[in-house]
Amino acid sequence: MAARQLRSGLPLLRAHLAQGSRGFASQVAKPAGKEIKVPQALYGGTGNYASALFLTAAKGNVLDKVESEVLDVVEASKRSPLFSQFIKDSSVPKETRVKAITQIFAEAGFSDITKNFLAVLADNGRLKHIERIAERYVELTMAHRGDVKVIVRTVIPLPEKDEQELKETLQDILGKNKNILIEQKIDQSIMGGLVIQFGQKVFDMSIKTRAKQMEMFLRQPLDF
Repeated sequence: MAARQLRSGLPLLRAHLAQGSRGFASQVAKPAGKEIKVPQALYGGTGNYASALFLTAAKGNVLDKVESEVLDVVEASKRSPLFSQFIKDSSVPKETRVKAITQIFAEAGFSDITKNFLAVLADNGRLKHIERIAERYVELTMAHRGDVKVIVRTVIPLPEKDEQELKETLQDILGKNKNILIEQKIDQSIMGGLVIQFGQKVFDMSIKTRAKQMEMFLRQPLDF
């Protein structure tokens, strides 16, 4: 069912994606002389921290290493309740936080850039936001590499042939310099069909949404 709907909906998907696709197909960040810029603007406190980390890592040519390290910190906070409590506990003295973080990640063999960044977060009382900062940093590294993550929600797994056809359609729209990363998610709540999402764009071909649209239509007063 999902496969048939995908094939019949591909022309609509092309038209949907073509509208306003310029903003998504941003250029990969490249140094202009010695100048390095973030590939997309992020706002808010976590965005500022992620952008600062990106610029520092880019200048040090360690973008991927730093990405791996900050994700390791997030994973450690999820695995260890004690560590999670430590980074979120605002009652821990600043000097204690900075010293502990510096020692822990020096022993873990982290790069100087990541160690210094975590020390700054500890000093500013922002370690509790490390997961969100890491997410936003990954947004920047993906944009820099030209990666586009696409989430496809279906009731049953999408066949490999149809997944490849979807990938080719997205590639045509977004540009050959983009690396399309498709993540399939099983979602029984959509009742059938599929929902395609990347960035802020959503293409909804689910039975659930169509049923709601039909219900709204039927509830409208008749006008003869």
